[in-house]
Amino acid sequence: QVQLVESGGNLVQPGGSLKLSCAASGITFSTYFMAWYRQAPGKQRERVAFITSAGVTNYLDSVKGRFTISRDNAKNTVYLQMNSLKPEDTALYSCYAEYIIGYWGQGTQVTVSS
Repeated sequence: QVQLVESGGNLVQPGGSLKLSCAASGITFSTYFMAWYRQAPGKQRERVAFITSAGVTNYLDSVKGRFTISRDNAKNTVYLQMNSLKPEDTALYSCYAEYIIGYWGQGTQVTVSS
């Protein structure tokens, strides 16, 4: 059974930092394309960042220079380091894993507010 479990979401002030984690089980993690998506209330879900099995990364323009995606294949975990957070980063952040078939985690809430 495939499971993706996100953690690390919280309430943070503008300019602050958070590190999200997504622990995967039931998959051969190192072969999977991994991504972080987010969805704010009333808005469409958008892909924030991805990292391929080869370590190639890509970012949404609005987070470039502030967010960093990384993976630890030994721990079956993908991370999203988020710095210089803005109120518009407030959303439910979800982990996505794909190798032919895609899987989603339940999400972790990030709220950026003073």
